[in-house]
Amino acid sequence: MSRAVLSIGSNMGDRLAHLRSVVDGFGSRVVAVSPVYSTAPWGGVEQDDYLNAVVVVDNPQYGCREWLRRGQQLEQAADRVREVRWGARTLDVDVITCVESVGGSPCHSADPTLTLPHPQAHNRAFVLIPWLDVEPDAVLEVDGRPRPTRELLDGLAAGERAGVHPTEFSLSRPGPQREV
Repeated sequence: MSRAVLSIGSNMGDRLAHLRSVVDGFGSRVVAVSPVYSTAPWGGVEQDDYLNAVVVVDNPQYGCREWLRRGQQLEQAADRVREVRWGARTLDVDVITCVESVGGSPCHSADPTLTLPHPQAHNRAFVLIPWLDVEPDAVLEVDGRPRPTRELLDGLAAGERAGVHPTEFSLSRPGPQREV
């Protein structure tokens, strides 16, 4: 069994449709979906605001690399182009943390393709706020030490937290989800 927390974002094209494509694309593997937030871009590149959410997924046949691979397939389907680091994108799917067994410890990876736990998640309110909506007792390992996600959020600058705004949008759709 593998369970992962995914942070998703879009600031190009039909942003909401791009986020919904992730929920649809993971289909029955989706365990929880956060509300959608509007956030200022992160990283200093001039661009439009993002829509962000967190999706928790679970599947006995997936490992951490499969979550990454599926996320990248969904990015490609949304015509994601990787030209500028932290630049505008149609869809971004990041694996924040992954546990590969029931009650297991989070996976660790120093591979530049998949670094786990995500090395910057603890600095990003646009990840922590929606994650806490779906897992109020979430824990993220930072520098080898498990830390309550609420504590990490509280430690961020007020401006970072204030830049994450709830929207009226929802990623939940009535009826069965389809898998792509």
